[in-house]
Amino acid sequence: MYLKYENLGGGFNMIVAHKDDIKKIKFEGLQVKGATMKALISPKDGWDGYVMRLFELEVDGYSPRHTHPWPHINYIISGKGRLHLDGKDIDLKSGSFAYVPSDKLHQFSNTGDEVLEFICIVPEERHK
Repeated sequence: MYLKYENLGGGFNMIVAHKDDIKKIKFEGLQVKGATMKALISPKDGWDGYVMRLFELEVDGYSPRHTHPWPHINYIISGKGRLHLDGKDIDLKSGSFAYVPSDKLHQFSNTGDEVLEFICIVPEERHK
């Protein structure tokens, strides 16, 4: 299911889709394990300035421990995990959310027995 409507009046677009219809990008490298990302909504869909991404971390998976000069907002959809943020480890579960400020060391890891699935919203220019 992927429906996109353009020019609904006033220059607004609308999109209704399902995560299963979006291409998954797998992250590779020594500092990441079992991590994938899907760009769900972006400026090409009419949301100027931001990108909403869906991350999945497999059991025992993790994102790289890193910093960058932009913030992001996260919402945990399912699973259990841990956010390492600025020297502290914070347990996460379905319904948890976090604001990760610019230039703070951070990493997400899956500590549960199922996939950890979370939304990550970033400024458009920082989506890669």
